[in-house]
Amino acid sequence: MVLEGVYKVRSIDEVVELLEKYRENAKIIAGGTDIVIALRNEKITPKVLIDISSIDELKSIKDEGEFIKIGAGVTFTKIVESSLFQKNLWGLYKACRLVGSPQIRNKGTIGGNIANGSSAADSIPPLICLGSTITLASKNGKRKVLLEEYYKDKANYGMKEDELLVSIDFKKPTENRVLSFAKLGLRKALAISRISIATFLELDKKGQVTTIRVASGSLGKYPMRELEVEEFLCGKKLNERTIDEAIKVVQQSMDERLKGRSTLPYKRVAVESMLRESIGDGIKFLDGVRA
Repeated sequence: MVLEGVYKVRSIDEVVELLEKYRENAKIIAGGTDIVIALRNEKITPKVLIDISSIDELKSIKDEGEFIKIGAGVTFTKIVESSLFQKNLWGLYKACRLVGSPQIRNKGTIGGNIANGSSAADSIPPLICLGSTITLASKNGKRKVLLEEYYKDKANYGMKEDELLVSIDFKKPTENRVLSFAKLGLRKALAISRISIATFLELDKKGQVTTIRVASGSLGKYPMRELEVEEFLCGKKLNERTIDEAIKVVQQSMDERLKGRSTLPYKRVAVESMLRESIGDGIKFLDGVRA
């Protein structure tokens, strides 16, 4: 299929009109870090490209009091440079800082990371841990979808061919909660995430877990909550023994999920250090808050 043209749009209304018209024959381009490669390798053959890089509404980060809203066109660099993602949200900061090279972070967008649907997308496990919601727009209006459900049930919650991902929003964590992140790649530079673990943690005064969310990347077909380990850790005091047992819980889940995969033995070993690092960093932060 020959590309017929590129539309440089200025508003969301223009985008949804074009998506309604072209549907499966249209592709959205923002940063272009993935889609340009896919076009070059003829993995996709759209009739038209819709360039959304000039829509200001998609490129803003908004502090809305109780919530933070990130436009789908916000780059990883913009997130890294924002003061909103320091302190107890530094897990998202770290995930975005570890995306590719500076050039990729300058062009790549968080919306693209979500829309591409890769199980290795760095920003997704932290956003899932935050209980993030995405907003999808079409000519028929907007709908909100829990990010976790977006990946888990694409048939009902996935993005339709006439929809545009507009924004991601989540509730700000209180100061006694922290989001952390750990990633293991095959190379130190430009590494595509082979395993990533994000944790969202709250401890009581005795150091017992009152809130815990754990999300993984590259440990399944899509980024997901690790519900078994969350259930195991809730109410427990985090020490070496407890964390060792939690690692075994994750490994047991992986044994079922990745049964027969050649990568399973490697990932069973690697997940140990990733979970330990993510939880450990969270504990250190909260210890500093309580000090």
